[in-house]
Amino acid sequence: MKKLIIGGISAIFLLVANPMNAQEEDQVNFSKEELKFSKVDASPMDLSLYRDKDKAAVARVIYSRPQKRNREIFGKLVPFGEVWRTGANEATELTLYKDMKVADATVKAGTYSLYTIPGEKEWVVILNSKTNTWGAYEYTDKEDKVRINVPVRKAPNTIESLSMTFQEANNGADLLIGWDDSYVKVPFKNVK
Repeated sequence: MKKLIIGGISAIFLLVANPMNAQEEDQVNFSKEELKFSKVDASPMDLSLYRDKDKAAVARVIYSRPQKRNREIFGKLVPFGEVWRTGANEATELTLYKDMKVADATVKAGTYSLYTIPGEKEWVVILNSKTNTWGAYEYTDKEDKVRINVPVRKAPNTIESLSMTFQEANNGADLLIGWDDSYVKVPFKNVK
């Protein structure tokens, strides 16, 4: 019995004398090892969300934002007449939380890849049902849900990073896509 009491007292003394807990021990281990996180992407991911007057989500676009960096963008870095992922890295993704009209087509709620074919005077905007794709390498027009031609507009100032935002419009919203000295408006209308 005497050994049991002395053993218990010794254990308590060790705990009091060395109060390092598991969290502190982990911090010590981290300082001995180098944590390896990826660097910030040169074309960081961003999103734009459109909410209606009742604050309900209507549409969201997720895209990567390449930078101009003194480069000639349209017609050079992004060739005219070719399918573009409309950003960098993965294809741009558009989610509609309710059915919407794009041009004369009704597009069901869901997630789509948003591709474009830039031209000097107009762009073809494409909603495609194949998602989770890198670039436009897997693009096929067999998966297109809608195509719409929209005019190219002159930006009032240089847009350094590819940018997208929703702007409230009559009976819906326009998705503005701008970069360098140009932008386009893609109209999304509420289904009546």
